[in-house]
Amino acid sequence: MAEPAARLLDLTRSLRRVGRGATGVDRVELAYLSHLLTGDAPLFGVARTALGYVLLDRDGMRGFHDRLEGRVPWGRADLLSRLPRGRSVALTQAESDLRRLARGRCLPAGLPSLLARHLPPGFAYLNVGHSNLTDRVLGGVKKAQGRIAVLIHDVIPLDHPAYQRLGTVAPFRAKIDRVSAQADLVIYNSQDTRQRSEAQMRGRIPPAVVAHLGLDMPAPDGGELPAGLPPELPYFVVVGTIEPRKNHGFLLDLWQQMGPNAPLLLICGARGWNNSAVFDRLDRLPPGGSVREFSSLSDAGLAALVQGAAGMLFPSHAEGFGLPPAEALSLGSRVLCNDLPVLHEVLGDKAVYAALSEPYSWIRTIEEWAASVPDPRPATTFIAPTWAEHFKTVLKST
Repeated sequence: MAEPAARLLDLTRSLRRVGRGATGVDRVELAYLSHLLTGDAPLFGVARTALGYVLLDRDGMRGFHDRLEGRVPWGRADLLSRLPRGRSVALTQAESDLRRLARGRCLPAGLPSLLARHLPPGFAYLNVGHSNLTDRVLGGVKKAQGRIAVLIHDVIPLDHPAYQRLGTVAPFRAKIDRVSAQADLVIYNSQDTRQRSEAQMRGRIPPAVVAHLGLDMPAPDGGELPAGLPPELPYFVVVGTIEPRKNHGFLLDLWQQMGPNAPLLLICGARGWNNSAVFDRLDRLPPGGSVREFSSLSDAGLAALVQGAAGMLFPSHAEGFGLPPAEALSLGSRVLCNDLPVLHEVLGDKAVYAALSEPYSWIRTIEEWAASVPDPRPATTFIAPTWAEHFKTVLKST
């Protein structure tokens, strides 16, 4: 793709996630918004609301960014936002502010005309959040003579449907089919994701680039941790939503096998879906035991906890990139993880790998690390991928 006349960033995911904890995909969309606002090229944003679409120019995107980052408070909900019922106050306020910031807006059927009125032919539409990948949007971009670039984070719903929420696999399949048929460029966060995604495409394989995600972590701040954290005893952390793919049950089994002499395990993440057996085990944990659950730590507090750990454990069944272990290595923590190809690609030889079929290898490493916590921790030799490298690769193609 040649240099575009303008860029149009889809902000639907950022809008829908207002008021909720940021996931890895959320942080990627925010990174794109932050970076594109520093450039000089003509820039617009689009988001799907409950009533239609809003189009933001650069000033509107900057206003939205300021609110997402907490520099400006969200405004009051307008009358239109109250028409669809059952939505959070945060979302109604955010949609109201987008309408106030908008350069233009329309009902769903009016999207092609809205884009054609405000954007020059040849603009590049960037969708990096796995949201809003509908026939209406992609078709509207094409009708307005735009080009489509989509970032695919993973195809885990297709490779591992058993780990997904009920009713989510078929819609995801439809998204990948649309990307295959209509995208002018696909951006992949890893070579592994590219291979798995293209294997799932039924027909056309769009042109593609691979660009590892940057790491953008807050400075560790132990002052943001609740009382009692970090523990004085050696401890291990596992970070991520408590859902089947992340495989917390495997760690609970290990801790049960290690018995009363097991080190501390801190499970950091919100509870997810399809995981009632693990939730039951967590609910039965004794207070003050060797396994403890924390669901609402701040980013800076969590970074401090990871930095001080004897190691991060990452027994995930499948990943598109693996942000938590990459961030842990960047903070100087050791990482013990499942032997996944994508983790080898991203982490190289800086992590320790063990197959899930070898639980005693996990136990042996955990016990060794618990007995030899480095203090002070030497600087890691892990060279983290940067957003500058990512955007250098992506933006020369979009």
